[in-house]
Amino acid sequence: MKLYYLFIALFTITFLQAQDKQPYQLYNKKGKKVTYKKLLRSANKSDVVLFGEHHDNALVHWLQLELTKDLAEDNKLVLGAEMIEVDNQTQLNQYLKGEIDQAAFDTVARLWPNHKTDYKPLVDFAKEKQFAFIATNVPRRYAKIVFRKGFEGLEDLPANEKEWIAPLPVAYDATLPGYVKMLELMGGHGGDNLPKAQAIKDATMAHFIVENLKPNSIFIHYNGTYHSDNYEGINWYLNREKPNAKIITIAAVSQKDIDKLEEKHLQKADFILLVDEDMTKTY
Repeated sequence: MKLYYLFIALFTITFLQAQDKQPYQLYNKKGKKVTYKKLLRSANKSDVVLFGEHHDNALVHWLQLELTKDLAEDNKLVLGAEMIEVDNQTQLNQYLKGEIDQAAFDTVARLWPNHKTDYKPLVDFAKEKQFAFIATNVPRRYAKIVFRKGFEGLEDLPANEKEWIAPLPVAYDATLPGYVKMLELMGGHGGDNLPKAQAIKDATMAHFIVENLKPNSIFIHYNGTYHSDNYEGINWYLNREKPNAKIITIAAVSQKDIDKLEEKHLQKADFILLVDEDMTKTY
């Protein structure tokens, strides 16, 4: 009889383990598994959360919304995103105030094709809670100017349009590994201005985060993970503008096996969100 119960117990454990399929796992920068509660506790103590995403990953978007909701339980929040450009802030504010509906917002603002599935829930949460939502990204036409002419090309902009970019002259470190890697991946195509076009985005996002930091609140920012991976990009500019700010970074990565973080992903962020590579894509 004892052997029978032992068999049943072993069978049950094996069955449950086989059923325990998890779509993601959180790690710290050293590659140690951590819980969502640990992430939430750390985010609750921060001034800025940089949530790096893969733009097409359904699970990442879900966790962004869940973390935002949980942070709102005990904090005043300011939300912000790469996915809406600074010169569309007026239209975004009109939507948040209920002055225009989604159809009008789609018409008057340059929204990403996946806005309704991936970012509208975040904007609508800010609207419901009456939180500010900040458009932080540089208007893409100015990034194109930098790609063609370097930072110097921005000097000719009218004064009112310069308000939509980071203050000039823009600090820039061409030796940052992320910018160096970008050139390597492109085989030198685009020359030195290619990483500068990335840098004007990073600098502008950091600038508008700092501009909209509020006392006793947390700014949670959603951006492509490459804009904040390895504590570079937005994080580098934030540290220049606001060196005493408490910043938490989250990097999104994907692997076939989520049980162990691959070495190449170590040190990418304070928290590394490892998602099963088979996770549903939103586009």
